[in-house]
Amino acid sequence: MANPGGGLRPRHLLIFVAAAVLCAVSSPAGAFYLPGVAPRDIPKDDELQVKVNKLSSIKTQLPYDYYFLDYCKPEAIKNSAENLGEVLRGDRIENSVYNFKMRRDESCKIVCRKKLSQEAAKNFKEKIDDEYRVNMILDNLPVVVPRQTREGSQTPSFEHGYRVGYKLKDDKYYINNHLSFKVLYHEDQTSPDARIVGFHVIPSSIKHEYGAWDDTNPTAQTCNANIKITPGSHTPQEVAPDAYVVFSYDVTFEASEIIWASRWDVYLLSSDSQIHWFSIVNSLMIVLFLSGMVAMIMMRTLYKDIANYNQLDNQDEAQEETGWKLVHGDVFRPPVHSGLLCVYVGTGVQFFGMTLVTMMFALLGFLSPANRGGLMTAMVLLWVFMGVLAGYTSSRLYKMFKGTEWKKITLKTAFMFPGIIFAVFFFLNALIWGEKSSGAVPFGTMFALFLLWFGISVPLVFVGSFLGFKQPAIEDPVKTNKIPRQIPEQAWYLQPAFAILAGGILPFGAVFIELFFILTSIWLNQFYYIFGFLFIVFIILIVTCAEITIVLCYFQLCSEDYHWWWRAYLTAGSSALYLFAYAIFYFFNKLEITKLVSGILYFGYMLIISYAFFVLTGTIGFYACFWFVRKIYASVKID
Repeated sequence: MANPGGGLRPRHLLIFVAAAVLCAVSSPAGAFYLPGVAPRDIPKDDELQVKVNKLSSIKTQLPYDYYFLDYCKPEAIKNSAENLGEVLRGDRIENSVYNFKMRRDESCKIVCRKKLSQEAAKNFKEKIDDEYRVNMILDNLPVVVPRQTREGSQTPSFEHGYRVGYKLKDDKYYINNHLSFKVLYHEDQTSPDARIVGFHVIPSSIKHEYGAWDDTNPTAQTCNANIKITPGSHTPQEVAPDAYVVFSYDVTFEASEIIWASRWDVYLLSSDSQIHWFSIVNSLMIVLFLSGMVAMIMMRTLYKDIANYNQLDNQDEAQEETGWKLVHGDVFRPPVHSGLLCVYVGTGVQFFGMTLVTMMFALLGFLSPANRGGLMTAMVLLWVFMGVLAGYTSSRLYKMFKGTEWKKITLKTAFMFPGIIFAVFFFLNALIWGEKSSGAVPFGTMFALFLLWFGISVPLVFVGSFLGFKQPAIEDPVKTNKIPRQIPEQAWYLQPAFAILAGGILPFGAVFIELFFILTSIWLNQFYYIFGFLFIVFIILIVTCAEITIVLCYFQLCSEDYHWWWRAYLTAGSSALYLFAYAIFYFFNKLEITKLVSGILYFGYMLIISYAFFVLTGTIGFYACFWFVRKIYASVKID
């Protein structure tokens, strides 16, 4: 029941989120999908315009504008409206010469003839060598090429985009200059109009035969209603300087049972749902193991410790005891570089807020692939607006450490993490620009990012910091001694380096299977839309980071080592090292990148992702340990 104020109670919100997660993991595409755009009812013979997107390759990871190659151009090239995410992804959506009439089949139609210059032939050959694919869009649906269905498989599979061409054993290059389009449509029984639900293409290479060429009314003997062009049915068109290439296409329309709301299922269909469930079960085993250890520490050891400490009659008896109570006078002593810790914790909270809200929007279907670039746009904007949390958190922690220069900490919070990321990004963007790729972020977009950072994010960090510093300081549950206690020699397995590296293994183990699918979607040009699974794995990651940090923190305090502040952050954060190591493994085992620039781009972007993962997991571990330490020291009597 709703409360009197008309809002939802927390448990209702939890039920709503749980329902969304269940929808997400049980739907055929592995996600709860809201198409994101209104359906378009198209009358018969209405004009349809195919738009062209970037040329993409998983071998180079460098997108290029479609008209970088010498394809047929319309009279005026017009760019469609783009959002920030599309530009950052390298998408360049433009009009093309391919125009259809709705539900009107067309046999072979010539588009244009091109004479390849030396430069044009060289570009085509390079793109064929690098296995580039052409991406097109019709009614917001990307074009796909049907694959041969495996024996015993009922589900059809498709490849995104069609190849520019191919190379045979004779070392000659051939261009796919004829496109056989198939448009699937769904008829509404109550209306004569129809909706487009599929866009397929089969590319072919054909050396068209023709007599005298007429640009105003081009014709060819190999392009007429009586000839069906299929791959391998005719002599292919070789790519060579001064060669004339005739581009043509045909289109057929086919009624389909697929409804408009399900038209993206072919792109989002996950055939690996069993692997995702295995990933979650594997992660849950880790969580149950850690939860058991935490429960044992909390229920048995800690309660027994607290009971014993509280029963001690005099100080002499207390001095004979060993364990975590002995360091009560030092455990809340501010760490070295406490200001830097405040900055990283504040940044981590900002990143956590951005990740959580983005995931919630994606989980509820608002960031579907139909809204190209929507996910990246949401992440950038949420990062900017979450600056208020970063400022608030870092200044509150800084005040607890008895710091006074809150403006300096605020500046570091506003500039340190984004500054490092932007420096790496700028270097990578310069490399992309040097390759003349459309993936290079234009100057105007770069200026817009600067404006978001300096005009919105930085002021919000200052607002948050001001509000946080005005709050009363967080009081320590016990007093800190003036003279630091000497730390006894530690066992080898409690040495900082070993304990920190060991602590990162389990959080990484909880997510590494899902990480494979995320890397595949980023680097192998696949759609990632299994946010239901991802949300469950994210929750498991939070719990795992918290629990492993608490367990190792307890062992550290029991050995009378009170330098836990940075150790807690680095213990969970070290999982980022394993993430980067996995990225290296993935590069050499799954990718076919051979170009130096492409390799630098891969490792540069993976470095950014690993650094962000370090900040996120480190902050989760820090706050878990912070809560744990305050809880246990508030539970014992201190004379």
